[in-house]
Amino acid sequence: MKNKAVILFLFLSGFLFSQSNIEQINVELHPDVEFQTIHNFGASDAWSAQFVGKWPLEKKEAMADLLFSTEKNADGTFKGIGLTTWRFNIGGGSAEQGEESSIKDEWRRAEGFLNNDGSYNWKRQLGQQWFLTAAKERGVSSFIGFVNSPPVQFTKNHKAFSSDGLSTNLKRNNYANYGVFLKDVVTHFKDSLDINFKYISPFNEPQWDWKNGKQEGSPWNNDELSTATKIIDSVFVKHHLATKLEVSEAGQIDYLTSIKKGKENRSNQVEVFFNPSSELYIGDLETVSPKFAGHSYFTTWDISKLKRKREEIKEKLIKYPNLEYWMTEYCILENNTEIRGRGKGLHMKTALYVARLIHADLTIANASSWQWWLAMTPYKYKDGLIYHDKNKEDGTFESSKLLWGLGNYSRFIRPEAKRIKIEYKDKNSLENLEKGVLVSAYKNIDNTIVVVVVNQKEEAVKLSFKSIIKQLYVTDKDFDLKLIKGNIGEKDIEISGKSINTLIL
Repeated sequence: MKNKAVILFLFLSGFLFSQSNIEQINVELHPDVEFQTIHNFGASDAWSAQFVGKWPLEKKEAMADLLFSTEKNADGTFKGIGLTTWRFNIGGGSAEQGEESSIKDEWRRAEGFLNNDGSYNWKRQLGQQWFLTAAKERGVSSFIGFVNSPPVQFTKNHKAFSSDGLSTNLKRNNYANYGVFLKDVVTHFKDSLDINFKYISPFNEPQWDWKNGKQEGSPWNNDELSTATKIIDSVFVKHHLATKLEVSEAGQIDYLTSIKKGKENRSNQVEVFFNPSSELYIGDLETVSPKFAGHSYFTTWDISKLKRKREEIKEKLIKYPNLEYWMTEYCILENNTEIRGRGKGLHMKTALYVARLIHADLTIANASSWQWWLAMTPYKYKDGLIYHDKNKEDGTFESSKLLWGLGNYSRFIRPEAKRIKIEYKDKNSLENLEKGVLVSAYKNIDNTIVVVVVNQKEEAVKLSFKSIIKQLYVTDKDFDLKLIKGNIGEKDIEISGKSINTLIL
């Protein structure tokens, strides 16, 4: 009996000792100090929606709920992560070409609305159109139409990718036809489905050569892009479209901010397109959105590079305060000592890696939008939020921790929220960014304060606020955006290790 008492004493002593020695982080919020507006969080329908959108209704409804729903299940759990923007891939027509498209993977071909005689077949891309409508039904109101390749009827080689990678694959005498095509797509979807494309992105990742035939794509040199934008703008203005042009979706964010050796004519794009003294200036065009968009690929490791490249974005925003920065595409392509692109990204390791990037893009680069690449994927790669069979008619699917980790941001930081000032020890240090606790705060238009906490540590930490905490939602190895505590009514809270958390204050 005596031995049992000693053991119990030692256990309780150890427990109390560990509790008293848990790291405490004092967090100070400044709701009146506002930074950028957060417009949305999103993903794209490439390439799976063309097939998954034709799966049995119950399954595709369930996937749409995971992506877009803000409702709750009967047990109180969330149906989905409430994405607030959706990128629709306007196909180039390689799917109709079949094997002659020279794109071997059928899932990476895309149908095109344009017929060879110049007429349109709006019954193409029906699977994608289903998800477009499903998003709208679940409350999404922001839609972006993006183009990898112009219609094959307009390209130099009648393919949806380049032959030499040296210049755009769009014939010069088809720039205006391309503008009319985009206008017709926008008009059709508005008139027939009541879908308003707020933005059209005509030039996706113009830096790459797009000559390997792995998917649709076209290179664009800066002068070509400027000229085409001016022509597309004139078409949109003539037809009184409210849709804005998103220029340019750079394949890496450093192509926006600096001159890249070997790609001088495809880089330094903020200065080239938005400096009024530039010969290729397009910032004064009526339909060009006052923002520059880029993709976070290959700039996430090491941590000093992650931070430095985003500080360069911030410097451009300071120089051009009338512009916003949107991060419009990312998945894990790079291989480094921390993570590899190959293999499904189902677990917390992937979710935490991406959460750190979201934090950096929002708090260092001041991104006003954050969008993942593939909403759904059949590949054994860290490129999707939902993983499914590579089956065109039916199959199984599963969600990822990444989906729910993104939901810690998208479900609670609603459109037009403001990022607000937050202070805590070592928040900007490289060591904390790599291995520590990342805290960011946002104020919704209803004045709700949302704090997202990414705990990269193995051990739990305690956060101490000066404000009352109402709710805690957790994504970790055991929970998917689960409400752990409601009506907390306290100023201190314990955050578990290896977790992504949302606090409502």
